[in-house]
Amino acid sequence: MAQLCSAAPARLLFTLAVLFKMSLSVDHVPMLLWSTQRSQWNPDTAMHEGHIVSAQELRVLLQPLFTQNSRNLVLFLQDRLSIDDFTYLTESYGNKNPFQNVQEILQSSPSSLVLPAVDCEATRYLLSFLQESGDWKLTNVTNLNVSQLEVNASEGNLLVVQLQPLVSGLKEISTLEAIAENDKIIGRVTMDLQKRGINFSVIYTAVRPSRISRRNNVVAELRRQLMATEEEDGLSYPPLNMTTGNRTCILFYASNFSLKANSSVFIDLTNATFVTQNVDISDSECSDSNTTLSLQYTNPVSGISSLEIRFLMTNKFYEGSARQWFTLDSVEIIQDDEKFAKFNVSDISAPAEYSFHCQLVGTSNLYPARLVPANNEAKNWDIFISRLQIQGFNIENNQFSYASDCTGFFTPGVWMGLVTSVILLWILTYGIHMIMQLTTNSRFDDPKGPALSVPQTE
Repeated sequence: MAQLCSAAPARLLFTLAVLFKMSLSVDHVPMLLWSTQRSQWNPDTAMHEGHIVSAQELRVLLQPLFTQNSRNLVLFLQDRLSIDDFTYLTESYGNKNPFQNVQEILQSSPSSLVLPAVDCEATRYLLSFLQESGDWKLTNVTNLNVSQLEVNASEGNLLVVQLQPLVSGLKEISTLEAIAENDKIIGRVTMDLQKRGINFSVIYTAVRPSRISRRNNVVAELRRQLMATEEEDGLSYPPLNMTTGNRTCILFYASNFSLKANSSVFIDLTNATFVTQNVDISDSECSDSNTTLSLQYTNPVSGISSLEIRFLMTNKFYEGSARQWFTLDSVEIIQDDEKFAKFNVSDISAPAEYSFHCQLVGTSNLYPARLVPANNEAKNWDIFISRLQIQGFNIENNQFSYASDCTGFFTPGVWMGLVTSVILLWILTYGIHMIMQLTTNSRFDDPKGPALSVPQTE
């Protein structure tokens, strides 16, 4: 009986630990929906605090969008967003509200719905679900000039607006400024459609959360103290894969993939490459010795009609290491089939059986893996890639192999620790040496006899 009583608390603690881990591992993002038509959603649909909308529940909530008379849907897709952003960023902005347009539209819309927490697994494949759920005419809005769009009200139209990313890798573009700019874009697109008398519905959401909820700060710190390590977030979306037949020959992933032309035109290709996959990779080539990943974009930004980016990789045998190594030799950019820019690549290589990973890759001198301009046209481009992982050979089970990281073993932190240890060891050695030099007297005074006299010569 005593054993049963002692086992019960153990089972309870184990169950709580499992639930605690599950609650921390669930990522969720907010989703805002509004429509120009009334009674789209029941007022009782609002979810209670703490409830995370699953993929199945989201399918039910989105059904009114497919059954309404005018099936025009606008999807504003952002890379990162959390429910805390609506309060935290508003307080940081001072008297201005970075979500002013979104807030006014929600209040004035005949029908709206706010979902504070939607499972990221549901939003990650939201675009695919929308395309499968209706006969839509898909239009990717890149130049944000809606007045030039041809919207046929007699058929279903799905407009996908890829908003500016919050984490771009550019110091001059802050999260606050990106949110405010995206709010202006949402307001401008919505007002243009309303002026044209088009009935439509809107979904505003993100692919992944922008930050850990502040309510869990204490819990997260406690977990770090207990486990002594913090697990790194996994891939927020599947990598881009190039397949020949039934075999995957190229895998490519980046948390941020963006360019800057002529120091003024910012081009973010993250969502188009990995989320919506609005990219043509048909010209990519694979072989046992040479692999080329070709990414072709149509109208990626206003003023550029076509853009192609090539990653050229080779697989060679090196006698020094007696094994095969794959290297990323160069990166090429072709704009409008005329302007050709070439970059030589430094420090991007790995054993042929491995993939390559690097936290920062680009044209900046501060990045551990650099793209060095090889011609004059390349000097007009800046490339920013964060959390790059690429593999062009020996891919098994459609997954990345073990990653060879660009960061060497002797990082600045390691060198600092080694130098500090050497200094402390030298101080300890010197102290022990000085202690060993101490000697004691060979003669001592006898309190009952005459005083001890020590000659000066001694």
